[in-house]
Amino acid sequence: MKPEFGAMTKAKLRAYVITHPKHKETFHIFVDRFTSEASSQIYDIPKSAAELEEVETLIKQKLK
Repeated sequence: MKPEFGAMTKAKLRAYVITHPKHKETFHIFVDRFTSEASSQIYDIPKSAAELEEVETLIKQKLK
């Protein structure tokens, strides 16, 4: 019996992909779900040390 991947939570789907690395179809479902929910916002590359520090600060805040 095949699991219902569409009904799985992100954590369960991720765990399944990790434990079944040869299941390419599941990997594609996993990637499709995460990319469809990703932000479409685009950012410029930092052009100065100050901008780079700002990006690092934003990343740290996001990870908390």
